[in-house]
Amino acid sequence: MEEEQTKREWLRLPVVAAGAEYLVMGHLMRRNILTYQAPPGHEGYDLICIHPDPRHQPGPGEQAQVRVQVKSRYATDCDRGFPIKAASFDAFDFLIVVFLNIGMFYGRHDGSTGAQEPEFFTLPTTFIRAHHHAHHSWPKVRLRGMDAALAPFANETGFEQIAAALGVPRPRKVRG
Repeated sequence: MEEEQTKREWLRLPVVAAGAEYLVMGHLMRRNILTYQAPPGHEGYDLICIHPDPRHQPGPGEQAQVRVQVKSRYATDCDRGFPIKAASFDAFDFLIVVFLNIGMFYGRHDGSTGAQEPEFFTLPTTFIRAHHHAHHSWPKVRLRGMDAALAPFANETGFEQIAAALGVPRPRKVRG
């Protein structure tokens, strides 16, 4: 009985986790970035992004494709960290962490309260490398208390990094 009380119960929500990738895809496509999902279980990245113009030739400093790994946490009261192994750093160009914020689950919370809007952070590999804590049995990146450092990577501002890497201009209506 004591073992049962000390054993942590993990709530697995595969539909919610899959939804994080679709949310990211939707936001990138909303920004006119053509985004495809990699096959389930694909090593290294979850999404691949390309310029929407099939005739576009990447200019200086632009890429033909951008590989994106998506990590998500569903709990609003999560520790703002996510697991990642150093061996995967070369397999993606950006990592987008999605805090889904579907409710409070820690302590005595059961998830029925605390829902908030999701948050997206588009982090380049240089940021991931700089903030990676590999000396634990569960290597991870911790983002708690880094609000100022994360501001340039948040939501729409973060998605702009991918648009810039691909050379995708912001959609504009030309008035004549």
